[in-house]
Amino acid sequence: MEIDRPDVIAEVGAAFEAYEHALVINDVDAILSFFAPRALRYGIADQQAGLEEQARWRRAQGALPPGRRLKDTEIRAYGVSTATVTTLFGYPGSDVLGRQSQTWIRLPDGWRIVHAHVSEPAGGLS
Repeated sequence: MEIDRPDVIAEVGAAFEAYEHALVINDVDAILSFFAPRALRYGIADQQAGLEEQARWRRAQGALPPGRRLKDTEIRAYGVSTATVTTLFGYPGSDVLGRQSQTWIRLPDGWRIVHAHVSEPAGGLS
């Protein structure tokens, strides 16, 4: 198995950037389109199993605070159909850096998130 193939990293990177854009502009339909039907997502104070639960949750949430920034984003590819993305995120006026990790799988309709985890450390900066 090839690890970190540049073409796979580029594909997942493009998908992640498109996902991040949808997240920042709060385009719920676009956000949901990046998840596999049975995806599991753990949020800071929530969790969803599958697209129905995530759709209900996302539609009830407000937009992210303005100025979201990412730091230390890393993409790892395992073969041609599995990748992970990890990143730190923050917002202006806050010292807290949250953590986000995703597992992406190449499905027949493209790259989709099958597992996601978002957290914020209680102690602030890490």
